Amino acid sequence: MDVAAWLHGLGLERYEQAFRENEIDWDALPKLTAEDLKDLGVVLGGHRRKFLEAIAALGGAVPVAAATVASRDVPAPVDAERRQLTVMFCDLVGSTALSARLDPEDLREVIAAYHRAVAEIVARFDGFVANYMGDGVLVYFGYPRAHEDDAERAVRAGLGLIDAVGRLDVKSVKLQAHVGIATGLVVVGDSIGEGSAQQQSVVGETPNLAARLQALAGPDAVVIAAGTRRLVGDLFEYRDLGAVEVKGIAAPVQAWQVLRASGVASRFEALRGSALSPLVGRDEEIDLLLRRWARAKAGDGQVVLVSGEPGIGKSRITAVLAERLHDEPHIRLRYFCSPYYQDSALYPFIDQLGRAAGFARDDPPASRLEKLEALLARVMPPNDDVAFLADLLSLPASERHPLPNLNPQRKKEKSLEALIRQLEGLACQQPVVIVFEDAHWIDPTSRELLDLTVERVRNLPVLLIVTFRPEYQPP
Repeated sequence: MDVAAWLHGLGLERYEQAFRENEIDWDALPKLTAEDLKDLGVVLGGHRRKFLEAIAALGGAVPVAAATVASRDVPAPVDAERRQLTVMFCDLVGSTALSARLDPEDLREVIAAYHRAVAEIVARFDGFVANYMGDGVLVYFGYPRAHEDDAERAVRAGLGLIDAVGRLDVKSVKLQAHVGIATGLVVVGDSIGEGSAQQQSVVGETPNLAARLQALAGPDAVVIAAGTRRLVGDLFEYRDLGAVEVKGIAAPVQAWQVLRASGVASRFEALRGSALSPLVGRDEEIDLLLRRWARAKAGDGQVVLVSGEPGIGKSRITAVLAERLHDEPHIRLRYFCSPYYQDSALYPFIDQLGRAAGFARDDPPASRLEKLEALLARVMPPNDDVAFLADLLSLPASERHPLPNLNPQRKKEKSLEALIRQLEGLACQQPVVIVFEDAHWIDPTSRELLDLTVERVRNLPVLLIVTFRPEYQPP
């Protein structure tokens, strides 16, 4: 195989001329480093990451751990440090039987495809591939870059790679993976090995527990320990495995199999539950919201921006307002932005429509369309809006509501207008409280619609509350 064909196979043929001018042949390819790629003009981000992962799959000189750090331009800490880490072990199911059945060259191709799939999913959630051990993969979440939601990222990555590995089609082999995840204190950062074999070690019980849980997990299963379970709350649906015996750990440990993401839309409620302690020291903010609500009910639309650092109580304030308005006639609309859907156009609005219509996980498209029609009929007679909103929800067009043939820009404009009209229809029935949470994660199209909503509510009985972190700059 020549370098040009390899580049075309990766979809990176734009760099063929640079590779040719620098006389990079097949023998030199595995020796390329992140700095070499930078000198070749490979853009930072997805392209450089794809190169590093593909070079690693060739058995290149760049260690996987180093390649992963370089692809994010995050320097690995020099000194060892004590920190909380979520560790994930992923392994192929039946790899021994697979190695006995396949030719070594074919097995190498299968394992390489599996490694690429895992690396792609891990990179999406900003994890750190620390080591490939045959068909096993060791991943850290929280090192070298820490996030407030590392445990959640690990679980989402685990579910994602189970799905991605199951969809691989290499050498007509059906692949399945199983995953173990644990969270706890470790000492991380000591370098072990030399040269290309050097990697960052993690010392503590957490990696051992993750490895044992992975061994216990069945095919296509993600199993987590108690430490991880506490951090992810009700963000997922689980099957309680009870206390399980694991080799090397004296006492039985609690374990759960993660089934899927839950239907709980509010991250605040999913992570903290319904039992909330009394809110203290926020009387002034609550009184302000109640005064704005009084003006909104009179037809003078109001917009309130609630800004603050994570955990300071933004969502808690909106929850108290909901309690105060419980006995008042009004309509409450809740929209939630997500850090995992910032590239999904109109995600908060599509999610809210699905919840309001009562979509069930297993509903067929025809059933969902009927539920959407019933929802929209409460506020407006059937018209073209049904077709545009059904299209937003990825529902097929129906004979009753055919989708007009419009260019993408015009279709987007009509869809935004349909969503605005739905709000206006609701406001004609009762005063409306809109809570738009976590606007710092908003996608560009949703921001455009939110701007239109702010303009439109001026003369409507609507109180719009937008919560966000200080880094977000509202228009």
